[in-house]
Amino acid sequence: MREKASARFGLDDRTAVITGGAGLLGREFARTLAEAGAKVAIAERNPAAAAEVVASLAQSGAVAVAIETDVTRRESVSAMTDRVLREFGTFDILINCAAIDPKFGASRFGANSGRFEDYPIEAWRGSLEVNLTGAFLACQAAARPMLAQARGVIVNLCSTYGLVGPDQRIYQEPGAPEQFKPPDYSVAKAGLLGLTRYLATYFAGKGIRVNALTPGGVRADQDPGFVQRYSSRTLLGRMANRDELNGALLFLVSDASSYMTGANLVVDGGWTAW
Repeated sequence: MREKASARFGLDDRTAVITGGAGLLGREFARTLAEAGAKVAIAERNPAAAAEVVASLAQSGAVAVAIETDVTRRESVSAMTDRVLREFGTFDILINCAAIDPKFGASRFGANSGRFEDYPIEAWRGSLEVNLTGAFLACQAAARPMLAQARGVIVNLCSTYGLVGPDQRIYQEPGAPEQFKPPDYSVAKAGLLGLTRYLATYFAGKGIRVNALTPGGVRADQDPGFVQRYSSRTLLGRMANRDELNGALLFLVSDASSYMTGANLVVDGGWTAW
């Protein structure tokens, strides 16, 4: 008997791990996966924020756990994996959502214009450690139980800036000094897309699918002038609402995308279609 299309989106009896699960998109993804029936682990460097997400999920009857995790440290990622297996028995889905998105005009290492010529090496290394090495370590750790199960799904959160260069014009405030989107984010996200394709071919025939989800800009607390400039560059004339990536994410982690691996699903309001 033919399976109903809606049934292919269900995640009953599956365990999903979201690194950076207390972030802007991580919270949305956690709620979406829980609603689809998954048990959810919030792997997050900020334990208080992770606990807040878990408490919110628990109010709707979801099964979730917060696990303090530093994705830049192999031992922390390994401990997170062990905890997931102790709690739930399986590790079925990994979503690499943890990221540093360096803002133009500032960095964790002090004020900086983002200009390439004098961009701090500490900021560069810090971003690559989280955005790229962190995903590498999480994929390594998840691969072991997934290979033992002969099934698993990995989704890496990329960015349009991993596909095309930033339009630096939208970061210029009229009458203000020049500012630029820093280089490390674009480079890390491009690398993450390369990692996605590598792992898809590496795991071929082993029951593990690996895909990328590439969002465009998501509306948060940005300056209204920036929102207007960004929106004017998209075909839909706006930034994404924070819940508009949920359908794409659910598709990628569920059986609805069972014939899909090594691919990149772009949800950017038409930004890269110009």
